[in-house]
Amino acid sequence: MDERTELLPGTLDMLVLKAISLGPLHGYGVLLRLQQISADALHIPQGSLYPALYRLEHQGWIAAEWGESENNRRAKYYQLTAAGRRRLAAEMAQWSRLATVVAGILAAAPEEA
Repeated sequence: MDERTELLPGTLDMLVLKAISLGPLHGYGVLLRLQQISADALHIPQGSLYPALYRLEHQGWIAAEWGESENNRRAKYYQLTAAGRRRLAAEMAQWSRLATVVAGILAAAPEEA
């Protein structure tokens, strides 16, 4: 049985921002960091990650510059901008509120007949 968890719609951007907030990363490094943090529970296809990185860069939440990867290849490294830090904080607060509400609903006791 596969123990990996599918991402809920709308969470990928927040997770990418969080991964990059921990330090500059190239695209594949973002995938590796998220796998590491999630103890390999999340599966994020590269086909979803790279459009997200483009979208976040276009929105001004991350900035990119070219550098050299660990295996001496040219790679685009991403880092959070000030706007990205604000966006991440807002997303995390919203997610926390939603998780609290959902947990409360799931913990509700059934009515007795």
